[in-house]
Amino acid sequence: MLTLQDGRIAVRLAREALTTYVEERKTIEANGLPPVFDEPRGVFVTLHMEGELRGCIGYPYPVMPLGKAIVDSAINASSRDPRFPRVRPGELKRIEVEVTILTKPKTYDVPKKKLPELVRVGKDGLIVTKGPFSGLLLPQVAPEWGFDSLEFLSQTCVKAGLPPDAWLDEDTEVQHFEAQIFAEVAPGREVIEKSYSDTSCGT
Repeated sequence: MLTLQDGRIAVRLAREALTTYVEERKTIEANGLPPVFDEPRGVFVTLHMEGELRGCIGYPYPVMPLGKAIVDSAINASSRDPRFPRVRPGELKRIEVEVTILTKPKTYDVPKKKLPELVRVGKDGLIVTKGPFSGLLLPQVAPEWGFDSLEFLSQTCVKAGLPPDAWLDEDTEVQHFEAQIFAEVAPGREVIEKSYSDTSCGT
């Protein structure tokens, strides 16, 4: 678990990486950070502008040190999310930065029909993989969109490019993970830790 201070450092690092890359096309180094940033962690950086998604990319698995993963994810969210054009310098002051730190994904080891009973809305993120298809939705997606556990499973399949009920297939792997979510309350302002675990399926 990261402390709130660690979370603030994570978001400021993402903001610095985003700004430096967008304005100067340079990649910063993640140096001089607390020890947790040297540990391999999965992470996603999400950009919002005026309440709308502006980019979201990350690493589902702990394949590199957290600090480097944050820098890479911030840059990629600004420039390599295929759903959006590159972030322009004039947009930076209107963008809110959110960093989601992931636990290592684990595969559900139960009969597929029981999965809706096990998925915890607001607490679990999901990864669905079948053959070459894979899709991930972060824990905050379900409460933000009003999904119950069944719809969350279905929408993760859709994100993977699969039919909504593909999670029932025996050759589909469904993994879950938890996350800590740190976000700016407004562009460049105070950083808070978000929690959705007390919600059911409301926004």
